[in-house]
Amino acid sequence: MTAGARALSWVLLAWLVAACNKASPGHTSGAGSSAIPAGAVSVVTVPPPAPAPPPPPPIVRAEGMPGSFAPLARKADPAVATVKARVERQQPGGRRRTVAEGLGTAFVYDPEGFLLTNNHVIEGATDILVSFVDGRDIKATVVGRDKHTDIAVLKVDEKGLPSLPLGDSDVIEVGDWVVAIGNPFGLSHTVSAGILSAKGRTRDDVKGLDPSGYFNFLQTDASINPGNSGGPLLSLRGEVVGINAAVRANANNIGFAIPINMVRQLLPMLLRDGKIRRSQVGVTVDVLNAIEAGRLKRPDRKGAWVKSVMAGGPADRAGIAPDDVIIAFEGKPISDPNELRWMASIAGVNRVVTLRIARFERIFDVRVTLGELPDLDEEPGEP
Repeated sequence: MTAGARALSWVLLAWLVAACNKASPGHTSGAGSSAIPAGAVSVVTVPPPAPAPPPPPPIVRAEGMPGSFAPLARKADPAVATVKARVERQQPGGRRRTVAEGLGTAFVYDPEGFLLTNNHVIEGATDILVSFVDGRDIKATVVGRDKHTDIAVLKVDEKGLPSLPLGDSDVIEVGDWVVAIGNPFGLSHTVSAGILSAKGRTRDDVKGLDPSGYFNFLQTDASINPGNSGGPLLSLRGEVVGINAAVRANANNIGFAIPINMVRQLLPMLLRDGKIRRSQVGVTVDVLNAIEAGRLKRPDRKGAWVKSVMAGGPADRAGIAPDDVIIAFEGKPISDPNELRWMASIAGVNRVVTLRIARFERIFDVRVTLGELPDLDEEPGEP
């Protein structure tokens, strides 16, 4: 080896020693990587896992929306009964023949054996059987009924029955949840739910009803079909706010129920007398339209416009005349003729009441002794 080659070898050796010293433990290489000591096991560095995505927000139900109607239905169902009403006619020779069998719904409102249903469910029935969800079939009798409001009270010889509390149909509001239980098309103990769609529906809204009837229906979109008649319409508190009674033909989910407050007013009379003895003012009234309101100088169209007065009747004796507008009954404002008809009919025969009359610009009160309304189909609009 030449002297120049030996010199170059020593230079390279010195450079390698220096490089090794720089890579010794505790030092970093020029490349910035850590040196691995002899005998150490190589470890692969795994990056930390990405953070988990946040959980989805909880489902928030609309205010007042129940999670399930099951507890309400489970509690109410034992008090609801299927009504089977058989109508028989006597044939020549004394034989009796069944001519019709009706199917509807009723519910226990008094554990002593009293049930409510519709009059049209049991009208003309010679035998009535009520069947409960526990399998019991019990014969029922009619305690009282009223065709003009389509209400009937039944009685069974059974005590301690599950019952439903009667609520307040004035308090429940449009948009509140309601539940109907009944036997639509014979499908016993069917539960349907919806909302209260409207209040104050009259015979003008539900076609085909008895023109002499008194109607102030609750409207609901809870499914009500033939067989539901007489069943309870319940609030979310499990209280009866109406008796399911009718449906709007050719419409989807438009049903009507009798307000329970109307039923409450009639119950004492039905239990005492078996029927309603109605009172009357003795006038024929109509809605005050815009033209007549202008002619009579009325600031609005509220009240009951008197079209005619029954000669010698209560109103005639009190001095009420055609074109008068009755705007209050016993201090309660009258918004339309239907309100007057209802208030006058249940006030009581021979009772003296105060009517507020608008006669053009003059406003005054008159005292009227109510007469008795004949137990016949009255003419529409005659309170």
